[in-house]
Amino acid sequence: MADAPRNDRYLRAIYETRDPGKVRDLYDRWAESYDTELIDENGYAQPGRCAEMLARHLPDRSAAILDIGCGTGLGAAALAEAGYTLVDGCDFSPGMLARSRGTGLYRRLFEADLNTPPLDAASGAYGAAVAVGVFSFGHVLPDSLDEILRVLSPGAPLVIGLNRHFYEEGSLTAKLAALAEEGRIVRLTEEHGEHIRGTGVTGWVIAVRKAAEQN
Repeated sequence: MADAPRNDRYLRAIYETRDPGKVRDLYDRWAESYDTELIDENGYAQPGRCAEMLARHLPDRSAAILDIGCGTGLGAAALAEAGYTLVDGCDFSPGMLARSRGTGLYRRLFEADLNTPPLDAASGAYGAAVAVGVFSFGHVLPDSLDEILRVLSPGAPLVIGLNRHFYEEGSLTAKLAALAEEGRIVRLTEEHGEHIRGTGVTGWVIAVRKAAEQN
C-alpha cells in the first residue's frame, strides 16, 4: 500500500484492518511494544502536536482533561510536558489501559467503546478533551463526537489528531461541519503537519470548542 511503514510489526496491520474487533485485538497484542514502535522507531509526532494545540486554547493548566483513546499514555505524557496536571483516560483495549495505568499520569482510567455510548462520565465533567489517532478506519466513528461533546463543559476545547488518509476520506470533517452548522461547536484551528514520521504519512490537528450555551 502507499505510505507503508518501514518498521511494521503492528503499524501495517493497523493501517489495513477495518474490523473493530480485530483492531481491539491488535491493540491488546501491540501494547507491550507500542511505544518502541511508534516513538523510537517511527517518530510519532501527534501527541506532542495535540498538546501544543491544546495549550493555545486552554490556558488553565488545572482543568480536567479527558484523553480519549489514551493507549499507553503517550498523550498524557505530552500533556504533562505542556503543564497539565489533571488527566483521565479511556480506551477500548484492556492491554493498552494496563500500560497507561503503569505510567502514573492519570487520575482515572476506564474502558470505553466510543462507538457504543454512553461513556462512564458525567455530562460536562471535563474542561477539555484530546483524541490522538482515535478517528481512523476501523477505529472510532465521527458520530461519537456527540457523546464526546456531552462530557465536555460549555466552552471546553476538543483537539483531534488524525492521519491525512482519514481526513481526506471526509466523514470526520463533514460531521464537524454539521456540528458547527447546528451551533454545537465553534471551529478554531486546523493545521497540517507531521503524523508518524517513519511512515511518510502526514496528518492534521483540529481544534474546536463546545458552544458556550450548551449544557
